Amino acid sequence: MEKYENMIKQLENGEINSIEIEKEQFYEFREVLVKHPLFKHIRGEAKQNGRIIYTYQEIPRS
Repeated sequence: MEKYENMIKQLENGEINSIEIEKEQFYEFREVLVKHPLFKHIRGEAKQNGRIIYTYQEIPRS
């Protein structure tokens, strides 16, 4: 779980452009993500084979 928290922090700080999560990691990552204070700033885009690419947006979604 700490691994995912660090990844989200790096995404926020601009150290990385995106986080790629495989379908096997999805529920564990999501558990960390929804508890994060900037949850609405992080956008997930589903790709083929259950892969999700998360990116940070300055403007939160509603």
